[in-house]
Amino acid sequence: MNSSHPTRILVVANRTVSTPRLLKEVERRARGGPCTFTLLIPDAPNRKAGDWTLEVATPLLERAARGKIEGLVDGPDPFDAVARAVHGGDFDEIIISTLPRQRSKWLRRDLIRRVEGLGLPVTAVMPRQESIVDTIGDMDEATRTIIGARRGGG
Repeated sequence: MNSSHPTRILVVANRTVSTPRLLKEVERRARGGPCTFTLLIPDAPNRKAGDWTLEVATPLLERAARGKIEGLVDGPDPFDAVARAVHGGDFDEIIISTLPRQRSKWLRRDLIRRVEGLGLPVTAVMPRQESIVDTIGDMDEATRTIIGARRGGG
């Protein structure tokens, strides 16, 4: 990669777009050096749902990225959407955020391996959520505080 430009990262997410693990990964990448981020929301049930997800997720991702992000909505096939974005853009790498293995349609379709075939480095981000302990561990501090207050724990 040419060091004269920031690393261009395509972030692929839908239902996991605002999960703490994805936000932490974007924040980690932004801290590691100059980056630009484009959020691709594939597989949305309809354009309105994709636009709504983009509207809700953009401020969270921009805070994690420490700057503006571009947003794209495409679908219904997630691989085709990623391939179109890669061929139409100028990305250096891809981050894919999926649901946990037991609930992920994308993993059942082997999306990560297929996207790796496009020739760019791919990072997969998945919440642990195999148990309630993992679910709590994946929450941000504010959510844990709210839950604790409701249970009388603070």
